[in-house]
Amino acid sequence: MKKQQRADLLLHRLEEFYPKTPIPLDHTSPYTLLIAVLLSAQCTDVRVNQVTPALFKLANTPEKMRLIAVDKIREIIRPCGLSPTKAAAISKLSEILVEQHNGIVPQSFEELETLPGVGHKTASVVMAQAFGVPAFPVDTHIHRLAKRWKLTSGKNVVQTERDLKKVFPRESWNKLHLQIIFYGREHCTARGCDGKTCILCREVKSIT
Repeated sequence: MKKQQRADLLLHRLEEFYPKTPIPLDHTSPYTLLIAVLLSAQCTDVRVNQVTPALFKLANTPEKMRLIAVDKIREIIRPCGLSPTKAAAISKLSEILVEQHNGIVPQSFEELETLPGVGHKTASVVMAQAFGVPAFPVDTHIHRLAKRWKLTSGKNVVQTERDLKKVFPRESWNKLHLQIIFYGREHCTARGCDGKTCILCREVKSIT
């Protein structure tokens, strides 16, 4: 019961903090969002947004991207880190989208997760933000805050996602995961808050 009370409080307060939740990664289509999310692995959204304009100017559809040499893709995305792996994945998934999906990003978790470089979190972001399907992508901020707020035991991101889906309404997931990320970046950073310093940590701590 206490966990649900904490969740209800957080849902209300995060809506006050962030009534609007713009998607952090710049994109113009489900395909460019998919590529941007793939690039964001172990990289900041800010850095990705600095890199993608040059990449998408070169190729912003799978039909165009599959024709670009992997070395050229790697050269452009190098600042994002893991460029050899990411470049190979971008090239191969673009080829698969053309050959198996008529150049269209599939709208199912199962099909997305078969694409190179696309795990469950990436698929969840695309399903939520490109297609409006309820999903709860768990990144490091969400995993960390969910533990601090005692909404999960935090053993792994899979468990965290499962626990959060139990305490928050399905219709809130797509917006809420962004609200938590924004709050974690702005107010409850890993080093800036010890779980009882920021506003929401203090309020949640009162519900014991």
